[in-house]
Amino acid sequence: MVSAAKKKSSSASTSEVLTSKSKLDDDILVPVEKSNSAIDLRKESQYRVVCGILTVIAFFTRYYSISYPNEVVFDEVHFGKFAAYYIERTYFFDLHPPFAKLLIAAIGYLVGFNGKFKFDNIGDNYVTNNVPYIPLRCLSAVLGTLTVPVMFNTMKECGYSVQTCAFAACLVLFDNAHVAETRLILLDATLILSVALSLFCYVKFTKQRNSPFKLQWWKWLIATGISLSCVISTKYVGVFTFFTIGFAVLVDLWALLDYKKGLTIKQFYRHFISRFISLLVLPFIIYLSWFYVHFAILTKSGPGDAFMSPEFQETLGDSPLAREAKAVNYYDIITIKHKDTQAYLHSHHYHYPLRYEDGRVSSQGQQVTAFEGEDMYNNWEILPVKEYDENDKLNHAVRQSDVIRLKHVGTGGYLLTHDVASPLFPTNEEFVVINPELGDNERFNDTLFKLDPFDKKKGSILKTKASLIKFLHVPTMVAMWTHNDELLPDWGFHQQEVNGNKNVQSSENIWFIEEIVDLSDERKAYVPKSIKTLPFLAKWLELQKQMFEQNNKLTSDHPFASEPGTWPFSLSGVSFWTNDNERKQIFFIGNITGFWIEVSFLCCYIGLVLGDQLTRQRNVKLLNDKSRSRLYNTLGFFFMGWCLHYLPFFLMSRQKFLHHYLPAHLIAALFSGGLLEFMFTDNRADSLKSKEEITERKQKGGQNSVNSTLLTPLIVLLLSVLIWNFIYFAPITYGNTTLSVPEVQARQWLGMKLHFAK
Repeated sequence: MVSAAKKKSSSASTSEVLTSKSKLDDDILVPVEKSNSAIDLRKESQYRVVCGILTVIAFFTRYYSISYPNEVVFDEVHFGKFAAYYIERTYFFDLHPPFAKLLIAAIGYLVGFNGKFKFDNIGDNYVTNNVPYIPLRCLSAVLGTLTVPVMFNTMKECGYSVQTCAFAACLVLFDNAHVAETRLILLDATLILSVALSLFCYVKFTKQRNSPFKLQWWKWLIATGISLSCVISTKYVGVFTFFTIGFAVLVDLWALLDYKKGLTIKQFYRHFISRFISLLVLPFIIYLSWFYVHFAILTKSGPGDAFMSPEFQETLGDSPLAREAKAVNYYDIITIKHKDTQAYLHSHHYHYPLRYEDGRVSSQGQQVTAFEGEDMYNNWEILPVKEYDENDKLNHAVRQSDVIRLKHVGTGGYLLTHDVASPLFPTNEEFVVINPELGDNERFNDTLFKLDPFDKKKGSILKTKASLIKFLHVPTMVAMWTHNDELLPDWGFHQQEVNGNKNVQSSENIWFIEEIVDLSDERKAYVPKSIKTLPFLAKWLELQKQMFEQNNKLTSDHPFASEPGTWPFSLSGVSFWTNDNERKQIFFIGNITGFWIEVSFLCCYIGLVLGDQLTRQRNVKLLNDKSRSRLYNTLGFFFMGWCLHYLPFFLMSRQKFLHHYLPAHLIAALFSGGLLEFMFTDNRADSLKSKEEITERKQKGGQNSVNSTLLTPLIVLLLSVLIWNFIYFAPITYGNTTLSVPEVQARQWLGMKLHFAK
């Protein structure tokens, strides 16, 4: 009786912790098989040395010339701006969660960035504006550097050889796209490292599956959850990493549910709940906490107000801009400024010449220009379409989307545009001022302009400095526009041309009211608004709704947008930055050799799986059990991860760019390294081996032997081509080298369109 009780107790204990190897099933989808989960301690030093060398090289490639260019590059206009808003505590709106942006802002705060510089335009100079941009870029460089050793150690924990680990890590280390994206003020370095950490932690967790609910098991399960929270808290495409880990977890749980495992329903329930809490509940709580910090910091009114409800806006205090902003009323005398060129809308008594330099005839109307200096002829009176009664004409606020008229104070005429070619742009409409009192024809309808809101909701009160608007001509539907790339000749006093732009969607059409002239003391007085409160979850839900709605609206064409079908082949890139004077450029493109290597291995894998399935159907066993386990478990995990990070983009209608492929590229690098070693491993079934070979395999603990004699030279060859490709395209990755026209043309591979190729 005692013996039987002991036996029963022992059996229950074994079922609880799954320590018996007979309880494991090689069909569980896990990155690590039980027989390959340990590294020979004699080779541990080799792994450390090689990993250290690769980390140093990664550091150099990310930090090399990181101060160049000392100008705003590509999407630094967004994420640098957001850091500035955080520091000023001014509310803004963005499509991405706050985690990575808060990291950038924290670095900016620590190095003394005051947030005054707003990263408005690509090419704005950091040095002249005293912006500590190098530490901000260094954050991305650090994260990009750390991605390489995390990849190396992920492969190591999966049981791969040193050279295979190095090969997989080098596919990212020497990838031009990864380098370019992880040395600028962007979010992708945080995203990619978080994806890599999620995979690494889950691999470590699977190695503890023989000891469930022990300290190390909980440690790596929770670490996986924290890593997943970092992914989803950076960008919402991080949900694909949840799908990857979640798919493996579901397969694992399905196997644990098998009665052969010996688990009771209560024990299985414990496994399920622990994973549910650690991989879903915990990441969600951490994800919410970043939004809590986000709302706690952004307490002042700012450019993001317009996306939120009035109730939400009432929770924000006035920002410095809000203190200066004054509501515009009809009959106010105002000055109007162009956002991009900072020039005032201007007119004067001079007229366009009868003929322009190219022989075209003008209307000879009164000139309308844009003038950078302050002048009395910059003043305009804003008028309603229907005049108010003389006794009730004051204190009527102008609202965005109103139709208005503008009367030039200096000359007494009204702003007008018509279907006459402008001086410098024959395709655009000419702007003039007409004055019926001086004999001009009454053209009332042609003087009507609609105030189209750019960053506020329709019906919002028009305010000085704070409201960005477009002036849309009602009859012809063109937008008032000016430019400073070419100035008017002597007859126009070398001022900027103002014309009607038919591309009304262009962000270059943006103007704002600079000031109200002779504002009364009563209206100058600043009255702080009262601050109200709103529950955190209510604010979070409202913001989530807006984020997803605005994300779905990103369907407009972009010159560098691309379709997912082109990404694995690196057929498309993005122009990040150009210097016309020195003929330099930063062009975002992947290491074409590395991209094609990955595609080749992905195709090979599909062929191997199909071949194995076909032969098994005919009861022909070509692969041994361990090799099949590696083919379907480790490699299957990485292949599924690549699919889940790549294929969903085909279902999206929003704008897509090559950088969206980088997480999938990272997983494909891990997969490629694993498959390469698999192809040079003795995977034959025992029935195809001699007795001596079977005996030798048993002496190695069941390990399949790797043909290093062939594998190592091939890896050296592939890495040589990879590194050559990286160096060859380095001038357009770092942007610090001037290339001649033939040199630019020589780099236009696979249909790439680079600048300065002529």
